[in-house]
Amino acid sequence: MLGGVGAGCLGALLGIGGGVFLVPVLNLLVHLSFRQSTAISLVTVIATSSVTSVSPTRLQLINLRLGMVLEIFTTIGGFSGLLLVYAFSDRTLYVAFAIVMMVVALVMVRKRDQRTSSPDPTIDVGLLGSRYFDAETQQDVAYRVRRIPVAFGVSFLAGAVSTLVGIGGGVLKVPALNAWCGVPIRAAAATSALMIGATAVVGALAYFVRGEIVAPLAAVAALGVLAGSRLGFAIAERTRARGLKLIMAGVLTLEAVLYFVRAAR
Repeated sequence: MLGGVGAGCLGALLGIGGGVFLVPVLNLLVHLSFRQSTAISLVTVIATSSVTSVSPTRLQLINLRLGMVLEIFTTIGGFSGLLLVYAFSDRTLYVAFAIVMMVVALVMVRKRDQRTSSPDPTIDVGLLGSRYFDAETQQDVAYRVRRIPVAFGVSFLAGAVSTLVGIGGGVLKVPALNAWCGVPIRAAAATSALMIGATAVVGALAYFVRGEIVAPLAAVAALGVLAGSRLGFAIAERTRARGLKLIMAGVLTLEAVLYFVRAAR
């Protein structure tokens, strides 16, 4: 349940699904297999997405058009991941998990001061851009999505990674949308939170069919997510965008170190 609280908090705060926290807790502390940990994590990702997406403060940040387009590629990636999930050993998955975390953490640190929104809400936002009220600056802002093919490619990869290691895919999409595609961190997190639930359903059903989901632990973790999400909302409202990026980078770096050590044993 405490693992679920942590996952829910990170999911609400950063839009990354919380799997980056819960998978290591279940695998390293509860001593479940990596695949069982991944399966339970995907169940909690669905819970996190459901809670965070209906929050009034998040609803106005969600870019629905962008989310629905990217979800096409993410779902295809999720199905592709299903074809590979039993093709690799746990050690290979550990290393892949750690490398992904380190790369994303470095991107977040490098782009920590980058501002992607425009204070002029009348600008042309294009087909997939959007406008919203920025609580940090207390004004309406707008943004235009850049490098759309990159967003498509990262979404496909995020879907595959979500199924393989149970991290929801947001851990790739949020940094990529913010650093490379011009989507502000809060809008990227809110849009990702909407998308990750649909992506996780693909993997969760496959793991359920194979009997990898430990139902009592999944239920308890999901209850923890509900409590943790409220805590995440409270922290997010009081944290600047630069702080959110650094928090994400710190969490991902810690995860990477843990799994590099795990793979070396």
